[in-house]
Amino acid sequence: MIRHLLSGADLDAASATLILDTAAEMASVSGREIKKLPALRGRTVVNLFYEDSTRTRISFEAAAKRLSADVINFSAKGSSVSKGESLKDTALTLQAMGADAVVIRHPASGAPHRLANWVDGSVVNAGDGTHEHPTQALLDAYTMRARLGRIAGLHVVIVGDVLHSRVARSNVQLLATLGAKVTLVGPPTLIPVDWASRAGAGTPAAPPPGEPGGGTPVTDVSYDLDSVLPTADVVMMLRVQRERMAASYFPSAREYARRYGLDGPRLRRLPEHAVVMHPGPMNRGMEISPEVADSPRSTIVEQVANGVSVRMAVLYLLLGGSR
Repeated sequence: MIRHLLSGADLDAASATLILDTAAEMASVSGREIKKLPALRGRTVVNLFYEDSTRTRISFEAAAKRLSADVINFSAKGSSVSKGESLKDTALTLQAMGADAVVIRHPASGAPHRLANWVDGSVVNAGDGTHEHPTQALLDAYTMRARLGRIAGLHVVIVGDVLHSRVARSNVQLLATLGAKVTLVGPPTLIPVDWASRAGAGTPAAPPPGEPGGGTPVTDVSYDLDSVLPTADVVMMLRVQRERMAASYFPSAREYARRYGLDGPRLRRLPEHAVVMHPGPMNRGMEISPEVADSPRSTIVEQVANGVSVRMAVLYLLLGGSR
């Protein structure tokens, strides 16, 4: 097993499958009266969050506590970071405290990679800038496998603000590794340039290493959501990240919803077995309608629950699985 989990590219098919299989075992703990395992007793996990988060931070905290680890929650607000302390000095402080694992979310792309050079423990990337979010991709893959029985051969359509989405980048990496076909859909302004050049090509492409998503295979890109729905097994809607946008990427929210929002009529164009996903938080009425978000074909609540099991598996395999 790898020492750190920084990117979807860190995982080959065997290690990714091991995590998903371990997560399935961890999920059984949730059905117990006492939801605890002693696997990481005596270990310390630090949640180092420089950005606001609800699902990811609480999910990692719950995962570590269910494995009996000691958990320290660190928020940039109210800490020495607000006084100008650098990431390196914060890392050295955590190192001195004996952290066995650091789960980091940071607004700067690449921050987890730098942190991994400064601490002896394992580092888990919980989202860095617009770069990656590998545990989200793992829980998405776990949810697909739980609902549809497989990942290899699935056609996964990822829709929306791909340009700013670390979730999309990690999912494209991981799903390609596990044998799924991926189609990216969105306005031309919200598709990375190197991927946009593949629009309508229908053949795998790999952006140059060093670019966002560099070395990531993308099967196809489309600007027409309606054209890809009839062949989709999974439709993953992405949140429009207005907080990361410094320019007008589309005319209006209403126009975006008309062209790229998943509503009732579009849901009915999907094959009967197809499911709908969203990493959250949702802009209801924009990228997804309430009717779709709350439908039986939506896995949004399941994704949150599965996130705890997947993150338990990641922490266990990084910190305790070898023993």
